[in-house]
Amino acid sequence: MNVLVFLVGVVAPWALLPGASRYEDIILAYGMIPAYVVGGDRLYTILTSMFLHGGIAHLLGNMLYLYIFGDNIEAVMGRLRYLLFYILSGVGAVIFHIVSIALMPPEALMNSALSFTNPWLVPAVGASGAISGVLGAYIILFPASRVRVVTFWGWFPLMLSVPASIYIGFWFLYQLILGLSTTLGGVSSGIAFWAHIGGFLTGIALTPLFVDKEKLRMAMQALRYYSREDLYW
Repeated sequence: MNVLVFLVGVVAPWALLPGASRYEDIILAYGMIPAYVVGGDRLYTILTSMFLHGGIAHLLGNMLYLYIFGDNIEAVMGRLRYLLFYILSGVGAVIFHIVSIALMPPEALMNSALSFTNPWLVPAVGASGAISGVLGAYIILFPASRVRVVTFWGWFPLMLSVPASIYIGFWFLYQLILGLSTTLGGVSSGIAFWAHIGGFLTGIALTPLFVDKEKLRMAMQALRYYSREDLYW
């Protein structure tokens, strides 16, 4: 759905919004603008904003994370539970994002020397918050699973295998540091770090309620089997 909405929005924006002539019209209409939501208007954008992205790099980055971590969480929750979990994580992300703006120093919201836009009026879009919830579930359920990452030693690429708890833990720490610097420093960065933090924490909180214990048991058995050393001799 994320990919389809983006493609249709770019190629035929009028199909999503009658009269729209560009993708930016879609973002303005269906993106989550905090000032409206706090005022009780355009509440539907809490949902629609989760399926919009600011560009192809934004879309592909989110879909990569969803592809890597999402299937395992879906497997232990079931399709319908996973879908509801995904959406609720996105809602949690929106709440944290709005609260983070409310906590910013008022004088910083329109400080053109630091920020060119008022975050209350900027449409927030992206699946990042919901996918952060998936990461929260993953670190709870599969902390020892290995994640293959590419890094660089100078100009030379290196392939590393690290535990999911380490990879996701560093990811969360990075979001937290930048989120705190944004809020405490009163600078709108253009990236909703607190939406990522909020989605992650919401996912952790909801995981025990949505996981299917029998499906989880079977998944753990499969993981133990495929990690046996004798399979590789």
